[in-house]
Order: sequence, then structure tokens, then C-alpha cells
Amino acid sequence: QLQLVQSGGGLVQPGGSLTLSCAASEFTLDSYAIGWFRQAPGKEREGVACISSSGGMTNYEDSVKGRFTVSRDNAKNTVYLQMNSLKPEDTAVYYCAAGKVGVCVRPSPSFYWGQGTQVTVSS
Repeated sequence: QLQLVQSGGGLVQPGGSLTLSCAASEFTLDSYAIGWFRQAPGKEREGVACISSSGGMTNYEDSVKGRFTVSRDNAKNTVYLQMNSLKPEDTAVYYCAAGKVGVCVRPSPSFYWGQGTQVTVSS
């Protein structure tokens, strides 16, 4: 099963910043759209941001607009999620996913998934 490898995350105070990375070693990402999802305890996994295969189009969930930025470097086979002005309600496990279609819509088992990384926003 091909998998994405995530890095970044951790504990940050409210108002702080974190950058998550999502890379692939066994396949190239440049033909896949990438979605970032998060799942808080007791809640369903929800979409946060997504980016097209070329990087020319991005989309954000309303609560993160203006605070989160998704980008990709296809030469490095890596996608990033820059998170600024973090709030306690951003606390969750964050996942990246690669898919040909649908990563901007909802999670799907047909995507290639990262292992997840914990982001905790707390003072």
C-alpha cells in the first residue's frame, strides 16, 4: 500500500504557527490533487484545504481561510500546510491525502493517506 509520509505538528500556543509537510517516496505526487483533513476526538474527519496537481487551484474550509495556506513543491515531491494564528479549536490529528478526484470534497478510502500528525493548540 503506497503511503504518504507526514512531518511537522506538535504543541503550540494560541496565535502561534506550525507547518505540516506531506511527502511521497514511492510515487510522484505531481499528477495528484492533495487534500488536508483533520479529525478531532469524537468528531468526523473533515476537509481543511486542498490543492490541485499543478498547484494552480486551492480551496479552504471557511474556518481556516486567511490563516492556513496549502502549497506544493513538485520538484521535492512535497506538499505543505502552513498554519498561522492557530486557535484551540484547530486541535486535531491532521492527515494529508492524494487522489485523482474528490480530495476537495470528502475523505475516501480510495486516496493514498499519510499517517497523521497531532496538532495541539493550548496555553
